[in-house]
Amino acid sequence: MTQTDDGDVRLEIEGNIGEIVLDRPRKHNALTPHMYKQIAACCAAANDSPDVRVVIFRGAGDRAFCAGSDIKALEGYEDFWAWRNRADYIPPILDLRKPAIAAVKGWALGGGLEIALACDLRVVARSATFAAPEVQLGWNGAGGAAQHLTRLCGYGQAMRLLLTGDRFSAQEASDLGMVEWLVDDGEELARARQIADQIAAHSSVATQAVKSAVRGAMDLTVSQGLRHENELMSLCFAKVEQAKLRASLDGEIE
Repeated sequence: MTQTDDGDVRLEIEGNIGEIVLDRPRKHNALTPHMYKQIAACCAAANDSPDVRVVIFRGAGDRAFCAGSDIKALEGYEDFWAWRNRADYIPPILDLRKPAIAAVKGWALGGGLEIALACDLRVVARSATFAAPEVQLGWNGAGGAAQHLTRLCGYGQAMRLLLTGDRFSAQEASDLGMVEWLVDDGEELARARQIADQIAAHSSVATQAVKSAVRGAMDLTVSQGLRHENELMSLCFAKVEQAKLRASLDGEIE
């Protein structure tokens, strides 16, 4: 796909891994409304693909994961109502049934931070830089930073990061519980692919069930969560029994 000033987002599938690439390196992969729609389309395609078992998010180029939304592009909304009803990119990421990994390098600011937080796992280069600078511009982030930072880092740390808008290092992000793997620069994508391969080797039903159970734990009561886990495990058992039955029938046919 030819890149335009609006940037591009594409889904690359190799084996059981789908990589969603934010491709606007000249602008540090800053997001435009055009890219919002493409992220949603790529997430839907990854969900629908029977081949994709794990999704990796990465930024094109060498300097950034994603520098957030392009401020100039935001000026294109006619009024607050048009903004309210925009095509958003975080809900489609949260709607991914397959495990999602962010391979983060360079800047992960604003919307870029929110994309990383919306993923299930984060592999981060040591020189990466994070921030939620929206408060410095006169507004709050609308892509889940408050929700995810509070859950990952706790109330006080979330308030500190969101009220100051200060940048913080990959090491601090790791210390706060935002990072699952901190790796040397240039190794983040290879490590993310290695982890994705490990996860993809498991049953896709099982990995999606795990994701559903853990996500549910953030919203459900313990008793509700236990019932949810039990139903998910029943589905996994049904899948195993179906596979055994199919194997048995194949043997009879042979």
